[in-house]
Amino acid sequence: MGRCCKCNGRLLCMCLLPCMMTGHLVIYIMVSIFVTISHFPPKITIHYIAPGISTNSAALAPHPVSPFWSLRLEDSAIWNQLQHAWDRQYNPILRGNTSGMMSKSKARLSTEIEDECLSNCMSRKCTVPRVHDEDNLPEQIREFIGSMHCREYPLLINQPNLCRNNFRIESPMLFMAIKSQVGNFENRQAIRETWGHSGLVKGESSKKWGLVRTVFLLGRQDSSTGPHPDLQNLLDLENQKYGDILQWDFRDTFFNLTLKDLLLWRWLQQYCPTPFFIFKGDDDVFVRTDALLDYLHKVREEHVLWRAYTNETDLNLFVGDLISNAMPNREPSAKYYIPESFYKGAYPPYTGGGGVVYSGSLALRLTEVSERVRLFPIDDVYLGMCLHRLGITPSHHPGFLTFDLSFTDKDNPCAYKSVLLVHRRSPKEMLLLWKQLQNLHSQC
Repeated sequence: MGRCCKCNGRLLCMCLLPCMMTGHLVIYIMVSIFVTISHFPPKITIHYIAPGISTNSAALAPHPVSPFWSLRLEDSAIWNQLQHAWDRQYNPILRGNTSGMMSKSKARLSTEIEDECLSNCMSRKCTVPRVHDEDNLPEQIREFIGSMHCREYPLLINQPNLCRNNFRIESPMLFMAIKSQVGNFENRQAIRETWGHSGLVKGESSKKWGLVRTVFLLGRQDSSTGPHPDLQNLLDLENQKYGDILQWDFRDTFFNLTLKDLLLWRWLQQYCPTPFFIFKGDDDVFVRTDALLDYLHKVREEHVLWRAYTNETDLNLFVGDLISNAMPNREPSAKYYIPESFYKGAYPPYTGGGGVVYSGSLALRLTEVSERVRLFPIDDVYLGMCLHRLGITPSHHPGFLTFDLSFTDKDNPCAYKSVLLVHRRSPKEMLLLWKQLQNLHSQC
């Protein structure tokens, strides 16, 4: 009887042991989870994206870990201060919350500045908040600050029928807008004779044709950068022959390149509202237009297929050589110098260099959102700012070689097989390269 009880006790212990061990393990896991939650709660950092048009109805748009757009007011940086005022002016929630963030006088700052600037824009007498070291700033920065509120400039040379055929509006497959200057005739002529030919262009491998329309974007010749001969009469003759020049009445300087984007978007709205794709580039790049058309035909076909399964009708394509995590250049002697007294913070992702491609539907949205983004002196960065407001990140394409090929490949035609754009090329190099790249597939 005793031996039987002893056996039953052992059996009971062996049965209970796994249960006890499992119980202890469950308790240990629960305690561990409780301690972890208590001491290390999950940190979900939500960065506010500036108010404006978004790609969806969500309150937040895609954003980097370190946000470019910030609600914090930077009193000592003029661009941040002016943009801060606009963010509140266009956002009804933020507009009512000025306590602790913005004094009433600062809240009225934007309206007062806009009223004065609208009346004095063309006379360059716009008043902006004082910069503490304004007298020590480079002249081009001071000039930009004095006219950064001006967005309306009359057209000196227009092409109202560029996208019309027998009074019907055409829809070019590719609208090529090239930033040039009055004196760069050789560049424009080399582009006309090579990759910028306007008309029907056949793709490289797909053999599909696409209508291309090319236009050159110019401002007024800037006499302040040095003695220049008066070339306006020659420009008028050039325009009479080719009919591909748009010229506005603003000084054509490096820091005014942003104006060419704004004024182009408005011109497209009025005169050429339905291009499928837009190329924006400089007049010292070389573009393999036939290969670019192949790429865009493929993008368009994929979008049509995708549209069949979704409700999205707009194609938000913006592609080029992507630059991320960039900071302003603080070296006073640099071409891209941006002082802290003008702008503080990082740059948003943007496509740099000589050229980008974006969809025509996106151009219309950029026109609208640009009305809520203060002008910035570097045009590539400004485009990145506008895209950021739309919640769109530009795409990188390895075929956009804005820093050129390697020295050993530069003169090898077969090295260009996967290239869509290369920067930089002189007019002579464009003509030579164009001849070398004919029938590239058969050569390589």
